[in-house]
Amino acid sequence: MKIHTRKKYLSFLKFKRDFQQFGLEKARSYELILHWLNTRLSRNQFLLLSGILVGLTAGMAGVILKTLVHNIHYFITHKVHFEYQILFYIVFPFLGIVLTTMVVQAIFKGQDRKGISAILYEIAQNSSIVSSVKMYSQIVQSAITVGLGGSAGLESPIAVTGAAIGSNYAQTYRLSYKERTLLLAAGATAGIASAFNAPIAGMMFAFEILLTGVVFTDFIPLVVAAVCGSLLSRILLQEDILFRFYTREAFDYKNIPYYLLLGVVTGLYARYFVIVSQKVEHFIQKLKMSPIRRAMFGGAVLSLLCVLFPPLFGEGYDTIKAFTNGDTLEIIENSLFRYFEFRNFTIIIFLILVLILKAFATPFTIFSGGNGGNFAPSLFAGGTAGFLFAVVCQQIGFKEVPVTNLVLVGMAGAMSGILYAPLTAIFLIAESSFGYDLFIPLMIVSVISYLMAKRFSPISPELKSLADQGKIFTNKHDKNLLFSLRTKDYIDFQSQTINVNASITELFEMIKNGNKNTFAVIDDLGKLKGILNLDDIRPYLFSKETDSLSIVKIMKAPPAIIHQENKALEILQIFDDTGYWNLPVVDENNKFIGFISKSAILIGYRQLLKLYSE
Repeated sequence: MKIHTRKKYLSFLKFKRDFQQFGLEKARSYELILHWLNTRLSRNQFLLLSGILVGLTAGMAGVILKTLVHNIHYFITHKVHFEYQILFYIVFPFLGIVLTTMVVQAIFKGQDRKGISAILYEIAQNSSIVSSVKMYSQIVQSAITVGLGGSAGLESPIAVTGAAIGSNYAQTYRLSYKERTLLLAAGATAGIASAFNAPIAGMMFAFEILLTGVVFTDFIPLVVAAVCGSLLSRILLQEDILFRFYTREAFDYKNIPYYLLLGVVTGLYARYFVIVSQKVEHFIQKLKMSPIRRAMFGGAVLSLLCVLFPPLFGEGYDTIKAFTNGDTLEIIENSLFRYFEFRNFTIIIFLILVLILKAFATPFTIFSGGNGGNFAPSLFAGGTAGFLFAVVCQQIGFKEVPVTNLVLVGMAGAMSGILYAPLTAIFLIAESSFGYDLFIPLMIVSVISYLMAKRFSPISPELKSLADQGKIFTNKHDKNLLFSLRTKDYIDFQSQTINVNASITELFEMIKNGNKNTFAVIDDLGKLKGILNLDDIRPYLFSKETDSLSIVKIMKAPPAIIHQENKALEILQIFDDTGYWNLPVVDENNKFIGFISKSAILIGYRQLLKLYSE
């Protein structure tokens, strides 16, 4: 046993020496250990370990951000007398947006891409490579914005932070595009799981919004990342910070008509929210102002809204908890409505105005210079719509209205319609309320709202923004442009090849003198036999036992082969199915022609789109 352990230790020391000679002498000890483990463990084993490490790190980032913002909110809303709170509602939301803009301009050089669309962009356009700055920039920006009262959510920044952590982890250990995308999604999953203490909802978020085409074995890193993030949240966060609801009614099938109607209500509201958000975004983008002045304008609008309607301050989860706990007076006690005689009519008018203005408060927060997302706003709006619907039903004369249940399923309905994520919404509310017996009403409301949203627009707002920039293809015009592209114009005819009978020494020499990362293995007739990339070759670079190695042993079959007659749209579909960014092209006799890259086709499409739009 001691001899075996000593051999492993000597093996690690040799790896460390070779690794440092390879040019990474500045690598930290724990990085060297993980690099060594990467050479010793199987792919699935290392991905499992990676999922745990990424999950713990992203989960901790989520815990830190939630705790920081909660303490700021608690001070403003609980430790200050009402008269001073009005002053705080005037000053802090304005200050939050302005300070965030100043930080972005001064520290992060104006790089303010945010929200779920930021993750989708990196996956679609940047090979899932996320800047290391995003591992902390989103935390700083969203803590300032939402902590000081911005009417947005922390979950999207947490997801972007987790995605950046996963992507940079994968880059450090030189994992392939597929593994990099998987760990990016695992980081986002852990972030969402820690934010809501809902691991299943975190996984559904990754499957519905971030990942497509992964095989079942690849789900394991997502599972462990979600569990790690959720456990950290449960252990470290205080009870009043957690997104938890303990009061609800038992499901009664006689209440199904309520849920059917609420599904329609939340579906209509979701469409209203999306349209208003888009119009506000376009309005702000057209303002001919400097970033600071734009932030001051947006901050002033937000401060005015928060003074008139305090529930618009921050994420709004305390308001939703007040709905479920029956604390109706608490909802308006800090607003100017407290001076009116309290009646049900008063609360109805107040909530209608809150719902209408929430659709303005959130985009003004985000697009004028703040940082946040639509997770919390959609949940807040859905819960408010559900409570308002329940109060109206009671006023009409209906008895035994399931008020708490309508609040809970209303949150799922609005989230499904705004984010186009019904499964995430269903499991999120089920986990947060321990209401697994509410699956039927959750599914009814979420599906109705989602189908209504799809009827109005087939793709989500985040995807639409990418589609408008040519990052994804969603309509007939896009496909017509793609069919007009000629495949041969995007083939790299200077691709490097090596004969299948060549020696390992010849291969190493070609790597040393060449500038390619992927190589085609061909026979004497030029026919494709396999492919090699640096990830396949790296484990053998420092090996002294090269005599027994051959090209045949280390090459692999390409995941797919492109033919000259394939159209650009077909090729892009093959790229999406395989998860690769470079594939070999052959002629009708299987002779290798060159490699074609997904990036080259996308660049060609964007150039053509620009030409047609001029």
